[in-house]
Amino acid sequence: MAKVRKDKKGRVLHRGESYNKAKQLYCFSYMDSFGVRRFIYTQDLGELREREKEVARDRLDGLDMYVRSKADLNFVFDRYIATKKDLRSTTMTNYVYTYDRYVRKGFGKRKIAEIRFSDVLSFYLALSERGLAVNTIDSVQSVIRPSFQMAVRDNVIRTNPTDGVMSELKKRMEGSTEVRHALKYEEEREFLDYLDRPENLRWKPLFTVMFGTGCRVGEIIGLRWEDVNYEENLIKIDHNVTYFPRSDKGFKCEYRVDLPKTAAGIRTIPMVDKVREALITEKEYQDRTGSRCIMELDGMSGFIFCNRYGRIQNHENINRVIKRIVDDHNTREELNAKREGRKPFMIPRFSCHVTRHTFCSRLCENETNVKVIQSVMGHKDIRTTLDIYAEVSEAKRQEVFKKLNDTKLL
Repeated sequence: MAKVRKDKKGRVLHRGESYNKAKQLYCFSYMDSFGVRRFIYTQDLGELREREKEVARDRLDGLDMYVRSKADLNFVFDRYIATKKDLRSTTMTNYVYTYDRYVRKGFGKRKIAEIRFSDVLSFYLALSERGLAVNTIDSVQSVIRPSFQMAVRDNVIRTNPTDGVMSELKKRMEGSTEVRHALKYEEEREFLDYLDRPENLRWKPLFTVMFGTGCRVGEIIGLRWEDVNYEENLIKIDHNVTYFPRSDKGFKCEYRVDLPKTAAGIRTIPMVDKVREALITEKEYQDRTGSRCIMELDGMSGFIFCNRYGRIQNHENINRVIKRIVDDHNTREELNAKREGRKPFMIPRFSCHVTRHTFCSRLCENETNVKVIQSVMGHKDIRTTLDIYAEVSEAKRQEVFKKLNDTKLL
């Protein structure tokens, strides 16, 4: 039989209630819709129990409002996210961060029964006008859509107002958005060659490995020396490092080791000669200067690429470096081209992910077996591989016919 708990006056404490003698406070603990434990403190037991009734009433009122489709989107999202116990912690945190930052304080206060397709489209267009990229808006869609879908399955609303919104948005924004394309071979070579300048040389091993393996940026910054097999010329990919926002700490971020994005992401990648040479160069530099990563993360250490403080790199910093190097190259190139009376060779701005897309494009240009390409890239869905392969094949087709036209065959 469970022991009956009482306060200092001999009153029986209910489940979830406790009394702190040192602080002389009554406490009631409960789980909120996020699965986070919350606490209520009072000096009086009667007041505490009134607060408990409020919590219970709010829960019942919220559920009743949801059933009658009177709840706002914030309630539906919170209810949805509370059911996703199978999500990785980093994914869960990113979902909540994205929703809180772009939806909760504005659009999230709309009643779900009153939200229509046009409302969602107008909201996304407004986000675009604020400067958000289509990919960021797509991330917002990825947290809003399943919330509505849950309400549809619960028979709270009849249809999902987010269905088809992104395709319509992309049509409306066609020509105004920048599509991420792989770098052309000449652009890739120009960028890597520009890294030979003294001020950029320390970045050459990192970018050579990025362009030469097609790894996701999280896989690159999580790469350890023990993952490199020089004897068999292979790199093992079985984890990545995420640098993600902590929703409970404002906009602060933290590192975490996680599994690859998909099960297909666990793979081995053959090392091309330049990648092997880049890793050897990096190892020699670290041995010579004593500069190495001092961070230990979830029991892992020996990370290859680190900043000057011995900490793991993060994708935001790498993107800033890419922008700096590209802008510096293009400024110098414009001056030199004007001085030499020629057309400047400009490198387009790109992000970390474009290095992966570029590697995949080079692979597609030289390999016809899409299953091999899918395996090396770690694509879960073959359609992702086929889309890139089709884009490259179309470019090659145009090139072939241009050469055919230049021969004046007809």
